[in-house]
Amino acid sequence: MPETATDTAADSTATALPHRPAFALTLILTCQMMLILDATVVNIALPDIGAELGFSPAGLSWVLNAYTLAFGGLMLIGGRLGDLIGRRRALTVGVLVFTVASLLGGLVDSSALLLVARTTQGVGAALAAPSTLALITTTFAAGAERDRALGLFTGVAAAGSAIGMILGGVLTDVGSWRWTLFINVPLGLAVVALAPLAIRETARTRGARFDVGGALTGTSGVTALVYAFIRAADHGWGDAQVTWAFVAAAALLGAFLAVERRVRQPVVPLDLFAVRNRVIAFAGMLLVPAAMFGVFYFDTQYFQLVRGYSPLRTGLAFLPLAVGIFASSMLAAKALARFGLRRTAGGGLVLATAGILLQSMLSTDSGYWTALFGPLLINGLGLGFVFMPLSVLILTSIGPDRAGAASGLMQTMQQVGGALGLSALVTVYGAAVRAADLPGPDGMVEGYSTGLLAGAGFLALTLVLLLNARTAAAPPSQE
Repeated sequence: MPETATDTAADSTATALPHRPAFALTLILTCQMMLILDATVVNIALPDIGAELGFSPAGLSWVLNAYTLAFGGLMLIGGRLGDLIGRRRALTVGVLVFTVASLLGGLVDSSALLLVARTTQGVGAALAAPSTLALITTTFAAGAERDRALGLFTGVAAAGSAIGMILGGVLTDVGSWRWTLFINVPLGLAVVALAPLAIRETARTRGARFDVGGALTGTSGVTALVYAFIRAADHGWGDAQVTWAFVAAAALLGAFLAVERRVRQPVVPLDLFAVRNRVIAFAGMLLVPAAMFGVFYFDTQYFQLVRGYSPLRTGLAFLPLAVGIFASSMLAAKALARFGLRRTAGGGLVLATAGILLQSMLSTDSGYWTALFGPLLINGLGLGFVFMPLSVLILTSIGPDRAGAASGLMQTMQQVGGALGLSALVTVYGAAVRAADLPGPDGMVEGYSTGLLAGAGFLALTLVLLLNARTAAAPPSQE
């Protein structure tokens, strides 16, 4: 049989399932929420984790970084595996690995074992996450139905990080840091048990060869790149390991491109970059999370170190951001139909940029309700109008056999963008604090304000790129 043939007979039971789009979407959204919020849910719990397990200050950052590194580094492989073995199967296996790792992580009694658990969580997330978005494209017909599903999906994905901050504060304050991991167990088991009943399996490619060379070079290159940005945030851009990690990333990603040009069935089909609008959308998926991670980091530091908020109060302080994102995501499909991709996303970027600019006007005695509640809400409302149009630009005209690869690449951009943005903005923060030469909280707030201004610059650059999209209203042309 030709390599392009699909194995549908093996999945006859799955395809015979009654069409239950609402049930399927609920499970997909639950899965996506778990994977995204786990990147931030332990943020506010870090002091408690460090005290109980004996982490050093430098080592504690790896509770976050171990997950991000595995998640971002392995996403390309996860996307391609979903295309080859079936996306429901990839999602189920990934969620099962993630769930077991969450349970073990909540039970550990040493720092080393927690880092192993967090890394394993990232491996499971990298396998499951590309299939969540790909299943949207195979479960819902193109048009209004898919746009509504994408609106919900991108709302959950975009709000997930903010919700993670809120949930982490609540769980840490009323229970223990361990519950930031245990919370995944019942949700993950429910997804694993119910997915075969609600989600139809996708066709698999029979006789396909897995692109080993592309998988190894691409995964190693992305991992080296993410590591370089993560280490730069902790040790500065002049650190020798940062330099060597960037050199390795450049060499490996160059080799990856060379391999992908030659193989018949690449991990990442390079013609995904043949459409200008899609390239712009990929760039947006890199830059917007870069700004968002800066907001999470600087606002958390401000709330806890300058204003003296408790973990619970710090988490709840992000509620207007999460509510704003989710509310505008619900309206994004209608806005898209009425105003087109460029106007909808462009308007969202203007709002999001304004929200960050307003947050940058902080002082040591700024009140939450007068100086932060409104800007966080505006920021969230803008972001909800951005992610859904960018997702549409990326996924429009993608064939079913490449939906996983496109989804994996899109979410890789988001993970790398978050790491890139945070390291760059922390560097800006440090330079601003040194230049201000102010004592204590005054210097810190000066650094936060400057870092937030730089984050607003990422969104402004995204807006400039979006204005150069070829069409104001229509999706990209068919390839």
